[in-house]
Amino acid sequence: MSLDRRALLAGAAATAALAAQRAQAVEPVYTPQLNFKGKSVLITGCSSGFGRIAAELLARQGAKVFATMRGLPRAEADSLRMMALKDRLDLHVIEIDVTSDQQVAEGVAQAELAAGGAIDVLVNNAGIGITSPVEVQDMEATRLMFETNVFGPHRMARAVLPGMRKKGAGQIIQISSQLGRVISPYSGHYSATKFALEAMSEQLAYELVPHKIDVSIIEPGGYPTKVWVNRNAYSQALKERAEAQHTDGYPQQVAAMGTEDGSGRSNDPADVAKAIAGLIALPPGTRPLRLPVAPGNKPQVPINEVTARVQVDWLGNSRAGPLVRAVHER
Repeated sequence: MSLDRRALLAGAAATAALAAQRAQAVEPVYTPQLNFKGKSVLITGCSSGFGRIAAELLARQGAKVFATMRGLPRAEADSLRMMALKDRLDLHVIEIDVTSDQQVAEGVAQAELAAGGAIDVLVNNAGIGITSPVEVQDMEATRLMFETNVFGPHRMARAVLPGMRKKGAGQIIQISSQLGRVISPYSGHYSATKFALEAMSEQLAYELVPHKIDVSIIEPGGYPTKVWVNRNAYSQALKERAEAQHTDGYPQQVAAMGTEDGSGRSNDPADVAKAIAGLIALPPGTRPLRLPVAPGNKPQVPINEVTARVQVDWLGNSRAGPLVRAVHER
């Protein structure tokens, strides 16, 4: 199908109009003076990185924070508890492995009991990466990635939503990635899982409009966190069990598996924690669906703008139109 010049110009104009409209929307701003007293926040994946930093940041600004992680007891949990006790922070460590139905249900119930009701904010931060060519990525690795990066956030959302809907308020923040909108070769199924998370989150955002529950997706660039240590462990294990019939087509890429080093990255992981705080501080109904976070280039921005326009053009006048417009025309 061919597009004439008029159609292309019309599409460009519509994209520019939408970009201008979104530029006028309220943008999240972080300041140390933000006060989250009275807010309950549950964050997954708090043993290190974005989750650990966000848990401390929000607790220091008054929130009741439920910092969750898997594999308790562990030193990271003890460190968080000691800090909370020393600095009198309202921070509680709960064991949740997001791949476990039982731990998700029990952990959320424990948090809701301590909060005295529904959780105000869920931050789905737990995630993993495994680096390999797609052909080399076996079903064990594939299932682990989808269980953690897609099914985990789904489990968590299902666990908190009944309470949020009953309350008629709430917020879900999903930690995605630039690679949830653009694709880098040899990153295994990481992009596939983050693309799935993005789609699921956008659908949730539409469906939760009537319940006054906001969904936002943070899309970080590359940051020097412990995710690289874990990624190398998973990638090395995959390399050791991989079959030659799959690896022999990618000798250079397979040789590099398990040797990645993110320490050379200079971006401050606190950027993501501050973005989370900024989103929480915004008035309900004004929070953006997607928030790219990284200094410098953000390759997903034009993709986000075009897909928002397509959604509104396609569904804006349908029965789903009010839901779609409520999310994209903020």
